[in-house]
Amino acid sequence: MKMSDFRLDGKVALVTGATYGIGFAIACAFAEAGAKIAFNTHSPAHLEEGIENYKAQGIDAHGYLCDVTDENQVAEMVKKIEEEIGTVDILVNNAGIIKRIPMAEMDAAEFRRVVDVDLNAPFIVSKAVIPGMIEKGHGKIINICSMMSELGRETVSAYAAAKGGLKMLTRNICSEYGQYNIQCNGIGPGYIATPQTAPLREKQPDGSRHPFDQFIVGRTPAARWGSTEDLTGPAVFLASDASNFVNGHILYVDGGILAYIGKQP
Repeated sequence: MKMSDFRLDGKVALVTGATYGIGFAIACAFAEAGAKIAFNTHSPAHLEEGIENYKAQGIDAHGYLCDVTDENQVAEMVKKIEEEIGTVDILVNNAGIIKRIPMAEMDAAEFRRVVDVDLNAPFIVSKAVIPGMIEKGHGKIINICSMMSELGRETVSAYAAAKGGLKMLTRNICSEYGQYNIQCNGIGPGYIATPQTAPLREKQPDGSRHPFDQFIVGRTPAARWGSTEDLTGPAVFLASDASNFVNGHILYVDGGILAYIGKQP
């Protein structure tokens, strides 16, 4: 193996929902490694915001308006990417949502919506890029899974069901398309410090840590929240030739939570 095996020069990477947060950090790392970046969002305002965010990092990213739960829109987006940039070499299924509602209080429609975005969409987008990967003779698919691919927790029944399904979709894509030199792996982030989780880390009026912040830090052997940058090295590895014999694997980047039972009271 050579260090150049970790490079992504000339590769076309599609990272769904990558206007900010985890997807944005991964896309920026791919660009630094030499990849051409495409991303999507379903919001015109977020599309402009995303393009500006990439420009601020010196990255000429290609943004597309697309609802990843809509097969026709996804097919059209992939066609445009192929015409404007090239065939997708790397796909990161990053777009996702969560609804924190106790299961007995959750409408079936709300449950279906989470599964649609977090599980059906990765199926739809993967299905759209796999033919091009087969034709090229190689491809990398990275699904953003979760610790909830392994664990349950109150109020996240739909999210856990979807992310558990995404783990198995990852393994099945590996099983079905590994023969075409396509590697499909997952990354399972732990609790990551992002704008979305900022309220859970705010200091309380008395100066103490937020109870959830205390809970997460106490359950994490690394004794901290993860950063989006903690996910970029694993993502570049799984997108590069350095991982050509790694397939069907879920890499948990969680500071050790899944290995740890927690401190004795």
